[in-house]
Amino acid sequence: MKFDCIIIGGGPGGYVAAIRGAQKGLNVALVEEKHLGGVCLNWGCIPTKALLKSAEIYAMAKKAPEFGVSFGEVTFDLDKMVARSRSVAGQLAGGVKGLLKKNKVTVFDGRGKLLGGGKVAFGTQVLEAKNIILATGARAKNLPHIQADGKIIWSAADAMVPNCLPKKLLVLGSGAIGIEFASFFNALGCEVTVVEVQSQILPQEDAEIANLARKAFEAKGIKILTSATVEAVSLKDNSLGATINKENHIFDRMILAVGIQGNIEDLGLEKTKVKTDRGFIVTKDFALTDEPGVYAIGDVASPPWLAHKASHEGILAIDHITGDKHAKPLNPKNIPGCTYSSPQIASIGLTEKQALDAKLEIKVGRFSGMGNGKALAIGSPENFVKVIFHAKTGELLGAHLLGSEVTEMIHSFALCKTLETTEQEMMHTVFPHPTLSEMIHEAVLNSQNLTIHM
Repeated sequence: MKFDCIIIGGGPGGYVAAIRGAQKGLNVALVEEKHLGGVCLNWGCIPTKALLKSAEIYAMAKKAPEFGVSFGEVTFDLDKMVARSRSVAGQLAGGVKGLLKKNKVTVFDGRGKLLGGGKVAFGTQVLEAKNIILATGARAKNLPHIQADGKIIWSAADAMVPNCLPKKLLVLGSGAIGIEFASFFNALGCEVTVVEVQSQILPQEDAEIANLARKAFEAKGIKILTSATVEAVSLKDNSLGATINKENHIFDRMILAVGIQGNIEDLGLEKTKVKTDRGFIVTKDFALTDEPGVYAIGDVASPPWLAHKASHEGILAIDHITGDKHAKPLNPKNIPGCTYSSPQIASIGLTEKQALDAKLEIKVGRFSGMGNGKALAIGSPENFVKVIFHAKTGELLGAHLLGSEVTEMIHSFALCKTLETTEQEMMHTVFPHPTLSEMIHEAVLNSQNLTIHM
């Protein structure tokens, strides 16, 4: 069977690429082995946000008296929280199936494997296309001495459908996944310990923001151990022992959140010129690989490993295939990242350390929620915005946010970076009052020593 484009993998990169390809008149085939929507929609981004929203509502209900509102006893039902998150994921997965059908994308349920020369094996069939997009995603990484078993040691997927509510929970890894689960289970009353091998939590974030986040998490009762390792674990009937920096501890459950590895095995890469590096496919501009006509997008390719990056790469790949003159290579520094914990963290571009390491002359602006009327009104004085500009050109180099709803604010910085906006243009932008977004304006003003409300 011949197509214009074959896409292997139906996650947020693959299905978006398929729809865009069909919109541009291509005859598109999508091969998906497990579930449309991929890990993100089914076992990642979407269901975790549903769980975190439930935890947020529970936490806010307990704080209701501070806002002059009284309830009876505030309780939660973990099974119903999980059921709602699965329902939301299922609804969206069904929506993806409907969108592919609407756009006349041919979907093959099964595994696709490269044969070289523009051919893909699907069962006993051979599919052919001039262009092939690899969007096979990634999976959670295990450690040589610690592996998820689904019972006592949980993967991220296991933690989304927990077999119990642990009294004592160990989270290994303090990236976005680890911190989000730590935040969720802490909100439900679990005694949570986070272990991070590096010297700061959220290692990809600006150090100042990470330190503020750590203080906020510790104030909520989360125990955080940095520059720490779990040397050994021993499983018991319904608990585990963990040796952390040579000290022995007992926990009910552990969540393993130590990163991901690309799904490159048994993909037929050896029959092509596609190169890999440390378990991921190497790509160039427009997600091109070294094999003519073969693209790789999303988590199977280079970092950052984010769903929105995968979707954008899928669109870029199709635009390149169709010769769209407006297509531009993706700049990783213009991709925002979000952590949906309590408080939230969002960032884009360079951290202060990265800017200084690059020997850039910079101006840094900061603004705290203590000076923002909306932050105080909603009970979020911990909100914080930090901006980094090039001192000579005024270029926005980076932005780093902490607090309530900052994941809904970071897009404004993404737009500014895409449009190459300077600090002068941001200073002369009118922000609505009262909003949390005014903190952006004040932080920009602060970089020029012109802050009004601090």
